[in-house]
Order: sequence, then C-alpha cells, then structure tokens
Amino acid sequence: MSRKFKLGDWVKVKGLLNSPKMQVLKYVSKKNPIFGVLYNNSYVECVWYQNGERKSDIFHQYKLVHAMDTGGLFITVPIKSKTTYSKI
Repeated sequence: MSRKFKLGDWVKVKGLLNSPKMQVLKYVSKKNPIFGVLYNNSYVECVWYQNGERKSDIFHQYKLVHAMDTGGLFITVPIKSKTTYSKI
C-alpha cells in the first residue's frame, strides 16, 4: 500500500466536523491481532494539542484527509501595534 501523507502534513479525521487539526509524525507498523498480518505503510501517528495538553494517537491513513487550513498547532492572535505621534 502506498503512503498517502508525508511527515509534517496537516490532517483531520474524515466525517467529524469538530475534529482537531493534527500533524503527521510518522508511519508506524501495526500488527493485526487476529490474522497476524503486519501493516507497515497504512497507519500514521498524529499529534495535536487540546487545552494546552499534547495528545497523540494512531490512525489508519484512509480515515484522514488533508486539512484545508495549515499552520501551527496553536491559534495565534495578531497584536495590534499602537503608534503614537507627537505634535511638533
């Protein structure tokens, strides 16, 4: 099976509207407990932050889609710069 994502790609879980934006860390090997088959290129480990806490989990690559909005894991708020002018 071919790899769908590259390391560092931003992904979300398919079908969940409130799914967090996650970053792909690596592909991991996973063994099927019933049949004993080893999957090397199917499962990815992803990381995200929720309430300031780092979380990670393993997902099958076909349960994920590329995230439309890419960027950092934290929401940044632009700071309004205050410029003051003195009268001459």
